[in-house]
Amino acid sequence: MVQEVLMLRPDEPVRALPSNVEAEAAFLGAVLIDNRVIEDLGVPLTAGHFFEPVHARIYGKVIELLDRKAVVTPVTLRPYFEADEALKELGGAGYLARLTADGQGLLAPRALAEQIYELALLRELVSVGRNLVTSAMDTSQEVAPMEQISQAEAALYKVAEGAGPSNEAHSFGSATRVAIQAIEKAFNSGGHIAGKTTGLTSVNERIGGLHDSDLIILAGRPGMGKTSLATNIAFNAADRYRRDLDDGMDPAKSVGAPTAFFSLEMSADQLATRILAEQSGISSEALRMGKISREDFQQLSYASQRLAELPLFIDDTPALTIAALRTRARRLKRKHDIGLIVVDYLQLLQGSGRSSDNRVNEISEISRGLKTLAKELSVPVIALSQLSRAVESREDKRPMLSDLRESGSIEQDADMVWFVFREDYYVKATEPQYPNDNDPIDVREKWERWREKMEQVTGLSELIIAKQRHGATGKVRLRFEARITRFSDLAGDDLANAYESE
Repeated sequence: MVQEVLMLRPDEPVRALPSNVEAEAAFLGAVLIDNRVIEDLGVPLTAGHFFEPVHARIYGKVIELLDRKAVVTPVTLRPYFEADEALKELGGAGYLARLTADGQGLLAPRALAEQIYELALLRELVSVGRNLVTSAMDTSQEVAPMEQISQAEAALYKVAEGAGPSNEAHSFGSATRVAIQAIEKAFNSGGHIAGKTTGLTSVNERIGGLHDSDLIILAGRPGMGKTSLATNIAFNAADRYRRDLDDGMDPAKSVGAPTAFFSLEMSADQLATRILAEQSGISSEALRMGKISREDFQQLSYASQRLAELPLFIDDTPALTIAALRTRARRLKRKHDIGLIVVDYLQLLQGSGRSSDNRVNEISEISRGLKTLAKELSVPVIALSQLSRAVESREDKRPMLSDLRESGSIEQDADMVWFVFREDYYVKATEPQYPNDNDPIDVREKWERWREKMEQVTGLSELIIAKQRHGATGKVRLRFEARITRFSDLAGDDLANAYESE
């Protein structure tokens, strides 16, 4: 059997890594006697949790065969291990039979599995501690204590999740199972949501929902409503999750998600005011200024009570570094199992400091960090972004990918890039002087043409999907109610009229 050891200090005795090879053998024996043992484990046991490499290979093959609906016994396993040199040292195929000799593992297979799992976590902790000490003692390179702390916390998070810092390659079979689960969720949702819902049917139908591990960049010029749209999506996902749980649904089957909103620009109470305005139907400006009736206040009170249990967590800490944001996101994932992250907005984040002399390099570090966070936590990350002023100099104000500030790295790291565009914002800015009765007819006609155009575009917005790894690009027409900062789907007639007016 393999025996790994750990030296803590030169003056301390050599210690073996935490393991129980006998427990592993007993558990494998129980599985080979009764394959149904695996159906009732209390921990997510994988081959990587076994200390003895031969045991890991045996368990991995058992899982593979069970996935094929095969019956697994020492006899059916034998052909797969005839060439295994390490198993030959233990007695070859006869070792497989010896695993089932006494059957003691059947007395407590669940407890044995838990012990194997917990000892594997302890070994991972030892590995994390050893790597932490080694890196902290190495002063040959530039010292970056905060980055080392962030890396250590990331490693500990992976151990807590049971993954371990090694992050071994996934077999195609396991990847396929995850893909099938996503397809099943899309099928059960009515055929248009494979990930987390945006709460907007027309957007879900175009993108299939927000996919885990994706970085979505939501960009727009000031005044377009990108923060409003991000807030709407964050609320919709959190509210759907709460409603699904209230209906008794398995949380894993919900297309909603507890949501973390990192607001580097607005305070938590300002965001809360926006959501209250949207849900109560009362103007956010009236709420801020207190210009509401007693009936409005009662409606507001009812909305606030309904939203009290909303799984939406707002962090309004200013000037966060990308490392600090990732640390906070991991904690929220541990405590509340968040399934969606929103960052408002990317350019207000700070890099590690080493690249601060070059803004393009710093933005590259930040966008890569956000993509890494999405993959690490397996959640979609929506990051808002500014656009350059080049938009304003064109006749057609619709944004393009090249309008992203420091666009190279952002465009490259993003799985999807969305642009919010509201034509009424620009049409309103071209309002001609209101004509008097004495003005020439062409002046009055000019104002009338402007008024007709405003009627056509007021309250309409476009979500331009400029990049999408999972499907086609294009645009989605939405309604925007500026009074309560809410985006919503267009009704059938409004949608037809919107496209006819183009």
